[in-house]
Amino acid sequence: MLDLEPRVINSIQNSDQRQLYNHENIFLSPHGGGAGNNWASGYTQAENFQDEILDMIDREAEGSDSLEGFVLCHSIAGGTGSGMGSFILEALNERYSKQIVQAYSVFPNQTESSDVVVQPYNSILTLKRLMLQCDCVVALDNTALDRIAADRLHVDTPTFAQTNSLVSTVMAASTTTLRYPGYMNNDLVGLIASLIPTPKCHFLVTGYTPFSTTSENRTIVRKTTVLDVMRRLLQTKNIMISPEQTGKMLQGKFISILNIIQGDVEPTQVHKSLQRIRERKLANFIEWAPANMQVAISKQSPMTSTVNRVSGLMLANHTSIRGLFTRCMAQYEKLIRRKAFLDQYEQYNLFSVRQSCLQHYLRFIFFCFRMACTSFTTHTIC
Repeated sequence: MLDLEPRVINSIQNSDQRQLYNHENIFLSPHGGGAGNNWASGYTQAENFQDEILDMIDREAEGSDSLEGFVLCHSIAGGTGSGMGSFILEALNERYSKQIVQAYSVFPNQTESSDVVVQPYNSILTLKRLMLQCDCVVALDNTALDRIAADRLHVDTPTFAQTNSLVSTVMAASTTTLRYPGYMNNDLVGLIASLIPTPKCHFLVTGYTPFSTTSENRTIVRKTTVLDVMRRLLQTKNIMISPEQTGKMLQGKFISILNIIQGDVEPTQVHKSLQRIRERKLANFIEWAPANMQVAISKQSPMTSTVNRVSGLMLANHTSIRGLFTRCMAQYEKLIRRKAFLDQYEQYNLFSVRQSCLQHYLRFIFFCFRMACTSFTTHTIC
């Protein structure tokens, strides 16, 4: 766990879960002032403390019997998650170039005004690293998380704990085939290889059902057969990004799908459900590749009790992810058109040493993502 201000990590160290973490693998900035919601500040501070940070990573890597890769969890709107996260991604790609790097990236809420006025800059700068340094990025949209908490869990004003529980549920479900190995999808490479046909198309969307409230432990969906779970996973209301949609389904096309079904499930139920979905054409796939819809059956955790007989997670590569990029770029253009808050970034040597204005640097990244969105729209292999 890495942070530049102590509030969150101190709360974890004082909680009942403190024994779950190795205290040698916790880094806090000595001054504890944070990054001030500035990507350049977070990146520069991570660079200054790189010996301590990389020593923790190297120690854990050397203690692994068979190192497959790294998983990074961060937000792209603030200063620490974006700036320090970007530095760590670059360092991992340089030091462990043969290992898989997967990121769970939380995108900011783009429907409400934010206290972080420079979040478009932070998002664009981080997206470049996610595009170039990551093998797989699982996108989690705060806008969709708030919508799910309101519509599915009937929570008017979701708290951080409630939205974080949605994220932790997705992360726990996506690693069940690794923690409870079966005959397939039992390693990180096998898990994501079938989902990413080309290297640049490595941004994944997720869906989960049924949702349940942690306070009442009450499910919103009661009918949880395999077919119902797989059908609901394709519906927009259960997907954790906010793309454009047509009716109940996503607007765009699937490139690939992996459903992880947890519970007491027979393979024959899965085959019948897949056949029904194909017959009804509930999933619209791209034309330039075969329809790729896989299902992995996993055990439920014996450590936690659940009221659901069957639950499911969808990891999908879908062309509607371009909508997330488009909204980030639209917010960036509003700021860059006025040259707003550029001085907060130009004061750092990260940009001044290169003798290039931040405005030109960001415009280049904007152009790269516009080309990436075009590739998704036309379904061309990039």
